[in-house]
Amino acid sequence: MSSSETSRWIVGVDIGGTTINVGIVPSEGGSPLAFRTKRTESQRGAKFVVDRVVKMIKESIQEVMKGEGHPLDAFAGVGIGSPGPLDRKTGTVISTPNLGWRNFPLRDLIQNAVGLPATLENDANAATYGEWWLGAGRSVNNLVGVTLGTGIGGGVVLNGEIYHGASDAAAEIGHMTINSTGRKCKCGNYGCLEAYASGPAIALRAIEGLEAGAESILTQMAPNLEDITAETVFEAVVTGDRYASEVVSDTAKFLGTGVANVINLLNPEMVVIAGGVTKAGEHLMVPLRAEVRLRAFKVAEEACRIVPAQLRTTAGVIGAAACFKKETYGEV
Repeated sequence: MSSSETSRWIVGVDIGGTTINVGIVPSEGGSPLAFRTKRTESQRGAKFVVDRVVKMIKESIQEVMKGEGHPLDAFAGVGIGSPGPLDRKTGTVISTPNLGWRNFPLRDLIQNAVGLPATLENDANAATYGEWWLGAGRSVNNLVGVTLGTGIGGGVVLNGEIYHGASDAAAEIGHMTINSTGRKCKCGNYGCLEAYASGPAIALRAIEGLEAGAESILTQMAPNLEDITAETVFEAVVTGDRYASEVVSDTAKFLGTGVANVINLLNPEMVVIAGGVTKAGEHLMVPLRAEVRLRAFKVAEEACRIVPAQLRTTAGVIGAAACFKKETYGEV
């Protein structure tokens, strides 16, 4: 990029099943400015979500223009991260179980409304690329990202490039089958990792045990069991609650199985675990690593570090901006 291009700013958009994050990222890298978060509220329809995203983008741009004194032409464009599968060439979301979209022209809707060029990337790919660019993976060439939230996403970076596969559907780690006759997933399959270890799945498994008679502080923390979330479970673990610890331990085993499969397949230098589930900290990471040691080939497991994400809530925004930069200028 030329000196004039490196001084430009890129809008990063991270659309998730629960929240939308937007921020303005310096094209040379750095923490997002004018960062804001709102609930996705996908039940209100696709148009509502797009309108919310557009409003957030415009507000962020105005904040930076006012605070930093940048003109509108200092903004190069918008990088969008969305659940998939996607068709990146046409900017279309083919389907996303957690948002209910099918064949949805997300990129062009946002691009036309904002008046800036835009790119579309899978949200988990974007978050993984963000960690590779500015986060936990800065020192490695090959890494896998696992994003844990409303769903479970994955991203693969090989030699500094996102691996997309033959049809932009690579790294759907959440939809690998870990139990062929197991729980039904929102994707329609049975036994997906996402059906066991996503945020809603953790809460559901905890509630099922409580309804079956398990004793736990969770019943005091959420007298209405339907109010239990994965975060509630993690908070209970910190207090030393035995049942919540069992739920998190089981979660670690499910995730460890999935991560071991990925390590055996790709032999990466690093696996980065991101998303709200990581709030459990070492209560999750220690048994997860132990499960991987049990299941992965020793030579592959020993070569791979399994680490929590560094960028936390900003990985998707930073990564979406990085994807725009890579697609537009050919490098980050």
